[in-house]
Amino acid sequence: MGERELTESVENLKGIGEKTAKLFNKCGVFTCRDLIYYFPRTYDEFKAPIRASELVEGEVCAVSLTIIGSIMKRRIRNLSIISFEGGDQTGRVKMTYFNAPYLASSLKSGTTHIFRGVVRKKGNFFTIDQPKMYKPEEYAALCGKLMPRYPLVKSLSNNTVTKAVQKAFNNAGRFEEFVPEDIIKRLGLMSFFDAIYGIHFPKDKASLEQARRRLAYNEFFIFVLKLRLLKKLQEENKNTFPMMEVAEAKRFLEKLPYKLTNAQLNAYNDIINDISGPYVMNRLIQGDVGSGKTVVAFLTLLTAAANGYQGAIMAPTEVLAAQHFESFKEMIEKYGLTSLKPVLLTGALSAKDKREAQRMIKEGEVNCIIGTNALIQDKVEYKNLALVVTDEQHRFGVRQREALAGKGENVHVLAMSATPIPRTLAIILYGDLHISIIDELPGGRIPIKNCVVGTDYRNTAYKFICDQVKAGHQAYVICPMVEEGELDGVENVTDYTDKLKSMLPTDISVAMLHGKMKPSMKDDIMEAFARKDIDVLVSTTVIEVGINVPNATVMMIENAERFGLSQLHQLRGRVGRGNAQSYCIFLNTSKSDDAKNRLDIMNKSNDGFKIAEEDLRQRGPGELFGLRQSGELNFRVGDIYHDSDLLKEASMDADRILAEDPNLDDIQYSVLRSTLSTKSANFVDFTTL
Repeated sequence: MGERELTESVENLKGIGEKTAKLFNKCGVFTCRDLIYYFPRTYDEFKAPIRASELVEGEVCAVSLTIIGSIMKRRIRNLSIISFEGGDQTGRVKMTYFNAPYLASSLKSGTTHIFRGVVRKKGNFFTIDQPKMYKPEEYAALCGKLMPRYPLVKSLSNNTVTKAVQKAFNNAGRFEEFVPEDIIKRLGLMSFFDAIYGIHFPKDKASLEQARRRLAYNEFFIFVLKLRLLKKLQEENKNTFPMMEVAEAKRFLEKLPYKLTNAQLNAYNDIINDISGPYVMNRLIQGDVGSGKTVVAFLTLLTAAANGYQGAIMAPTEVLAAQHFESFKEMIEKYGLTSLKPVLLTGALSAKDKREAQRMIKEGEVNCIIGTNALIQDKVEYKNLALVVTDEQHRFGVRQREALAGKGENVHVLAMSATPIPRTLAIILYGDLHISIIDELPGGRIPIKNCVVGTDYRNTAYKFICDQVKAGHQAYVICPMVEEGELDGVENVTDYTDKLKSMLPTDISVAMLHGKMKPSMKDDIMEAFARKDIDVLVSTTVIEVGINVPNATVMMIENAERFGLSQLHQLRGRVGRGNAQSYCIFLNTSKSDDAKNRLDIMNKSNDGFKIAEEDLRQRGPGELFGLRQSGELNFRVGDIYHDSDLLKEASMDADRILAEDPNLDDIQYSVLRSTLSTKSANFVDFTTL
């Protein structure tokens, strides 16, 4: 593809005016390059029509039916309703349309159509609300096809995006290959162009899987190469901030009302060995939710301060940064820790407070800087930054770690992650870091009680949530989607919030949270929930990291079968943080035995590492046609569980190439060199790697 065509504004595409271009801009699409790399979120699979008796509750089905009897039309306030029955030789189905008066003329008793929509059951009757209606010959043309479904904003239709993507491809040339030809042949990968086109417009499931695998390999290959090159630079870094274990840290450990676990002590000893050794520390602490990583980070920051240096801890959200700041202040006061002088630096601070925090950091009045991305802004200058801690490592990644570490010279880096990735994959994914694993939970924690239930349990679950709120606790309800229409048959936060408000008593406060909100609004809602101003928070997976509410005792996950096991475990980790018994309700809307067996693992285990191994073993290609599974390391296409074989291949290929040609000087690597030096590196978002 020529550079001119790639950088051209989407507004230059035929049929896209200024108004539509602004809608695309809201999705982060400004150029034709952005559009071509704006991948579908899922696919609509048009299966052959079935009989009425074969309908499955909760699934999207197409059924050929003849309209029976009269068409009922009524109006309730501003809502017009059309309802009728359709049937075949095996049974009847009730259809309902809302605000669709234009359909009345095409609906006639005795006519046969194909109706497609989400099947529900009311008593002994199957019902389909708002089904799409097709003539038999119309549906035959779609049968067997996979239609892309894109992430959308209000007023931007899926049809508009699909047409725009097709036009962008019509203007495109070929794509330069940066993966060496011998690798493409050996792994049987399709061409780069065919993969990009095939991820948008697959011929069938098999070709979609081929396209996805090629793009996943691209991501892993570039990621591992960047990681290896970074590690090579780090290995040459001498320790210019040597530190020793301090008496204040030992006294703090003695005063604690509990003993650290052996796994926590081992991780702390690893850190002491690193920071007192000849080379700069680059270490990852990987520990399950609630394993006590934060106290190890606190000990390390205390050690840096007592040695006369500054340390910084970067959290993924402003709420979590503020919570760290408050808990650190509390421990400093409670245990009389005179060495540690903390300050909070986040984007939410007033301009005056920001300037004052920046002054104290620059002049060395404070030595424990707690914040978010604000810590790596150009205006922030440190006096003698020697240690950087990143909380929830996979939310930041290589580029941001580099930026923060770059605030000092040869700074020690300690990364923390509660994502229990199997060790075989962690060694590749965190290849620039040494790994300490905290695989023991502190004593005294009350295990979460789990249950996997069907849709008929919903009302019982709502009553249970009410009882918990009346007892003074709070609850989360997780939905996979933000708005209606993003994926058929899946609960969405917007409608679910309205539904709960109408079903729960008026004195129970219900609010919603999702990733499409402005960061300031998200933070306000999370803070309100932490303050107990909100009783029930309906959210997408945006809450899996970044909020600590010990008072929340219930987590209810809708469409639980749509998530990867590791992500379910991450979500579950939002409860069970206080002294009260906590519960997790996994609502399974699928009738399949596979979904039941997978969720049964969550029912039986609270061990994140065991669950991660099961996720690695069980993850199957069928799930890729549902929701995006794992959010680890922000890969856009690759899934570290499903694609673990590709990740290992990419790792071996990167190591072999760098062993033969450490600087990629050979002419065959010219495109690869330029790809590695490009910030966006094709479709991989390296701002988050």
